[in-house]
Amino acid sequence: MSLRMRLREGPVQLAPRLGIAPSTVHRILKGARMNRLSYVDRATGEAIRRYEHDHPGSLVHVDVKKLGNIPDGGGWRYVGRRQGERNRVATPDKPKNKWRNPKLGYAFVHTVIDDHSRVAYTEVQDDETAATAVGVLHRAVEWFSNRGVAIERVLSDNGGAYRSNLWRDTCEALSIVPKRTRPYRPQTNGKVERFHRTMADGWAYARCYTSEQERRDALTGWLHHYNQHRPHTACGNRPPFSRLTNVFGQYS
Repeated sequence: MSLRMRLREGPVQLAPRLGIAPSTVHRILKGARMNRLSYVDRATGEAIRRYEHDHPGSLVHVDVKKLGNIPDGGGWRYVGRRQGERNRVATPDKPKNKWRNPKLGYAFVHTVIDDHSRVAYTEVQDDETAATAVGVLHRAVEWFSNRGVAIERVLSDNGGAYRSNLWRDTCEALSIVPKRTRPYRPQTNGKVERFHRTMADGWAYARCYTSEQERRDALTGWLHHYNQHRPHTACGNRPPFSRLTNVFGQYS
């Protein structure tokens, strides 16, 4: 185990060092859940330990995903860079940069995801300030409460909004314990990071949107599918809502 953590080598490379067959090394690493380098922390070489809180609301993860706004007519990912640039220049009612090209800005996707059930609450906002993050938290608490979930703890990264006095005071007023990840350890907040990758594939870049508003309008439908219909491996290949009980419209 120490060689795996220190050298980050695979069974074929470790076998000659140990004088045993690569298949034996693989079996040992698999038993210790270190057979994939993704299971090893790149900064420390230590094994990443998976965890899951035992009931909904015990811990929620929060984070923000930053996306470039889509110009009218479609973005470069689908229409190509040349046409995408034309669409960006033609998009009306946008401030200009020093080259007189419009600045489309960014969409900031704020997510609150439950550690136990993987049920997610998401909003698209135009910034990631403390005031905006606090507003999202208030609405998420109400949304989860309507589904029988009382939030006890919230885990965030070390972004400015989550280090602010406003965030701390709001959590105290809501009787929520705020926690932050260790610096340079984003994997501690890995559940929301993984959700954002799923969201990018399933919604943000899933098809050619002809405007930013069209993409934002599509989020509600995709989020409903994710929470109530899409099988999730962490939930035994059932949707996240299956881990909540007695929720109105749970399987609609």
